[in-house]
Amino acid sequence: MKFSRCIPLLFALVQARDVVHNWEITYVTTNRGLDQPPKRGVGVNNRLPLPVVEAEIGDTLVLNVYNSLDTPTTLHSHGIFQYGTNYYDGVPMVNGCPIAPGSNFTYRIPLQQSGTYWIHGHTADQNYDGLQTPLIIYDRNDPYPADGEYLFAVEDWWPINIHETLEILQEPGGLGSPFIYPPQTLINGEYGGLTKPITFEPGMTYRIRLVSMMHLPLWEFALDDHELYIIEVDGVLTKPKPVDVVRLAPAQRVSVLVKAKESVERNYQYHITVLQDYVPPIEGVFPAQFDGNVTYHPDAYTEIVDIIPSEPFDDLSIESLDYQPMFNAERSIFLNLTYGFTKDDIPAETINLISYRDPLVPTLFSAMTTQERAINPITYGPQTNTHVLRLNEEVEVLFWSPTQLPHPMHLHGHTFQVIERGYISDTTGEMRQRVPSEGFSPLMRDTVHVQQGQYVIVRFRANNPGVWNMHCHFSWHLGLGFNMLLVVGPYEIQRSIRPPQEMYDQCRIQGIGTFGNAAGHNSFNYDGAPQLPYFRAELPKIAQAIKPIAEAIIDG
Repeated sequence: MKFSRCIPLLFALVQARDVVHNWEITYVTTNRGLDQPPKRGVGVNNRLPLPVVEAEIGDTLVLNVYNSLDTPTTLHSHGIFQYGTNYYDGVPMVNGCPIAPGSNFTYRIPLQQSGTYWIHGHTADQNYDGLQTPLIIYDRNDPYPADGEYLFAVEDWWPINIHETLEILQEPGGLGSPFIYPPQTLINGEYGGLTKPITFEPGMTYRIRLVSMMHLPLWEFALDDHELYIIEVDGVLTKPKPVDVVRLAPAQRVSVLVKAKESVERNYQYHITVLQDYVPPIEGVFPAQFDGNVTYHPDAYTEIVDIIPSEPFDDLSIESLDYQPMFNAERSIFLNLTYGFTKDDIPAETINLISYRDPLVPTLFSAMTTQERAINPITYGPQTNTHVLRLNEEVEVLFWSPTQLPHPMHLHGHTFQVIERGYISDTTGEMRQRVPSEGFSPLMRDTVHVQQGQYVIVRFRANNPGVWNMHCHFSWHLGLGFNMLLVVGPYEIQRSIRPPQEMYDQCRIQGIGTFGNAAGHNSFNYDGAPQLPYFRAELPKIAQAIKPIAEAIIDG
């Protein structure tokens, strides 16, 4: 948790600069101070948690990385657009080659946005095992000045690693359950039960940044007898929106402003509540509540409330600060967010019954080197589920979630407007919610929570040449193939994107091709490319038999 004062003055005295971090990515065996057995996590410089990264808009973030793991690694700056630097987006075999074990790589990322972001591993879900940290980018001309601020980064720490988790999830019939190894909640890297007090001074205004580094559950933030004003969502400034509570799904971020009271006669509490919702109830885990003190005076009485507010986050009622009317969709993409089973009843997560597999050549290099074939989605392999978009095309995406789990859907390199929500079973449209078509600036964000049994419509302008992932941010789902690619402006990619030699060196070290289609051929020959498995959408018979029992448990 960070508390800083006079931030605008501090940064007014500092010119744009290189913000340099030297990170050796290492294994760290730890239980994070929890009542759990230790596991082998992934940290930086032999430590967990990672340090919070802070910079100012206009700076260049320099991450000098040495990979001490025995497997490749990458880093993704979540929410950073990477205009002109798509090769630093950090998705292996998409934006380039991963960092080989025992080698170095430097990310040099121009910071052209301000707001609340985070950095996390994007190879083999290494963020699940600890490789993640907030990234805060300040703006000396922020229209919402504050006298101080606090940061709450919340994550779930599971006692088994991602490889063990995925093995359980891929048991035949989908019967494996990692919930037999329940997680605990970490707040700013420490056990949630050790919440630290925050201090308010009378009449001051505070910014509270909330970062969800969760892998599965939802959580909420509330502060007793104080009104919260949402001013930022996923790095995008909003018109002030008063709320009593803020709910976040994995990968989402929200900033609120809070005006301190004029009196020091009473102290109060803030609350971080992990919800049960779509996960099975586990005592002390789902749900779990963590309370911290808001101190005006050390000798003052602390007010304790009986009821803590709780409500869904309403994307459709919040407007972005910079006016941008609803985009006019030139193309619509329907995405069925569902699971599938192989002929051997092995489960996978899919989008339109396609479960993602890496190509043999990084997709960015395929877009750069296949000339006119770069506009054909098949160039990138059917197993990547690629859509090719024209530069500046305005695109509508309908996320359709028919299963019992929701999906926090994240788009790299862009933000989208949240336009509409509804229930997939609603045949009349009576329960449809949609933003006004005129005089309204729809909320723009990079991660939207698509609730179970519902759909969400978003729109965005494809204004950033490159190859961009769109995926569910449940680590379990991403690890089981819940991913797809958008190739934006292939001809503009060929004209403007120039990866550094260091990236080509990484490919050479690992024997990865940098030319041709998904199979490494300069033609319509796809021999050797990963095969696209056939999936059934229905549950295996044994899973169908126990489904009502599982639903009853989740519903409580």
